[in-house]
Amino acid sequence: MTEAATGREQVPVAGPRTLTILGATGSIGKSTLDLVERNSAAFEIVALTAQSNVADLASAARRTRARLAVIGDASKHEELREALSGTGIRTAAGPEAVTAAAAERADCVMAAIVGAAGLEPTFEAVRQGRRVALANKECLVSAGDVFMSAVADAKAELLPVDSEHSAALQALAGAAPESIERIVLTASGGPFRTWNSEELERATPEQALRHPNWSMGAKITIDSATLMNKGLELIEAYHLFPVSAQQLGTVVHPQSIVHCLVSYTDGSVLAQMAFPDMRTPIALALSWPQRMSAPTQRLDLAAVGTLSFEPPDEKRFPALTIARDALLRGGTAPAILSAANEVAVEAFLSRQIGFLDIVRVVAETLEAAEARGAIITAGSLAEVLAADAEGRRLARDVLVRYV
Repeated sequence: MTEAATGREQVPVAGPRTLTILGATGSIGKSTLDLVERNSAAFEIVALTAQSNVADLASAARRTRARLAVIGDASKHEELREALSGTGIRTAAGPEAVTAAAAERADCVMAAIVGAAGLEPTFEAVRQGRRVALANKECLVSAGDVFMSAVADAKAELLPVDSEHSAALQALAGAAPESIERIVLTASGGPFRTWNSEELERATPEQALRHPNWSMGAKITIDSATLMNKGLELIEAYHLFPVSAQQLGTVVHPQSIVHCLVSYTDGSVLAQMAFPDMRTPIALALSWPQRMSAPTQRLDLAAVGTLSFEPPDEKRFPALTIARDALLRGGTAPAILSAANEVAVEAFLSRQIGFLDIVRVVAETLEAAEARGAIITAGSLAEVLAADAEGRRLARDVLVRYV
């Protein structure tokens, strides 16, 4: 066993537990690997996947003695093979190989592929009846009803990795649905919480990527700056927990210490608190229902001193309103919302549009989809993927007016 940064001895979960990490070179994947390597006796790595980062994938596969390493970009297969030559680690490449990796027998699959690319592999893990630690938002945002039906049909175990949903899981603690009054997700407010509309119009990608509390990938960091991330999380929470859309809310909490509050019919409010570090919810998903040690900063409320809360300003940050409207509209509206947002965020990061244009593009895309009759009830993953593709196409058409 190794020593954590806190100086506490690591206590491994019961195991070893076999684990596949889809998206091993991204932010969530790297945090998962950090925990696994600190608890090496507790885990056996079945497969690791990445889209294009051969160097990091090969390094992680060597360190963890993974059985299989898969690169999504098929043109990089030979590079991966050479990097793992002599290790005995199997290699594969291409989107189909990533999905096949998700079907490998494992106790748990960490689904950390960002975006719509993670849909098919995560669905495949669910179809196998695995424990799925879910860090891919699109499965619930774009394909919520279809995805949850697949979970139920396969009797898979779904554990959320988002800090807010992990917090809700803990605060709910098996409570009867009729006893739940409200679930409130907290938002840091991002780097622009105090900026006025004129300042937001001039915001640059560099400024938007400077999150005050969290270290995350570029896409989710921009979503946090627009508050779209919180809107997407409301949609996720609707599918994860036994509440109506009207029972879901948000509050801005700049310190990011409280991650969720659950109100009950007796007037009680339960909150889950921890310093902002994704290794806390990841550790819970890997070890549930037990807990494993994680090298995170320990919370000292006296040292923190103040926890503050304020309502979100949906006039300056209309993404919350748009996401909530998409949830209430239902059908493929959230899928189109998510697809359009991906396109708009990419355009902002490449300096094609301004910061406030991100949400404008998303709103206009939803309007165009409604006008074309593109918002329908999806009954399969294929229909979800078709809606995602249509959302991207419509968003690119809208972008032409901004670029």
